Amino acid sequence: MIDIIQAAGWPIWPIILCSIIAIAIIGERFYSLRQDLVAPRDLLPRVIQEYRKSGVSADMLSRVAGTSLLGKVLAAGLKNIKSSREIVKESIEEAGRAAAHELDRFLTTLGTIATMSPLLGLLGTIIGMIEIFGASTPTGITDPAQLAHGISIALYNAAFGIIVAVPSLVFYRHFRARADSLVVEMELQAVKMVEIIHGERTA
Repeated sequence: MIDIIQAAGWPIWPIILCSIIAIAIIGERFYSLRQDLVAPRDLLPRVIQEYRKSGVSADMLSRVAGTSLLGKVLAAGLKNIKSSREIVKESIEEAGRAAAHELDRFLTTLGTIATMSPLLGLLGTIIGMIEIFGASTPTGITDPAQLAHGISIALYNAAFGIIVAVPSLVFYRHFRARADSLVVEMELQAVKMVEIIHGERTA
């Protein structure tokens, strides 16, 4: 592996840096976008049960908000549950926007890496081509070592750029869809809570 990096020349280092950042983001997002961490399926029934048993209190709101992002959205609705339907809706929407922003964290960076990596690979290819053209001397004699080095730079950087870009793009699309799905689920759970509390539905 070290030999490949040396053969690829200095243009490979930005691509390697992008790959390290992409792997870190992918691992972090896999952990952070888990269902039980964002929107536990048993949270709403527990919140409704506690509300019917003891009503809304500062302690209850704090505990609910501390469970997950869905808990923060539900707590925002419960905090204004005695207000008009419009105020409750606005408070839930504000908390929902904050939760959506949290779910989208680092995705812009991952998308940028997916777009930028092939360009960095192209830069390495151009530098390699410059090395290849520089291998020919004015007398027409070609330096084989410099020619081989230029070819290595061109090919390795192009390949590594694509290798980094493809998984980054795949995971970017996956996490984006996952985040959107969780936002919709949190909105539905919040609406369901308000309707149950107001007696518009039973479950």
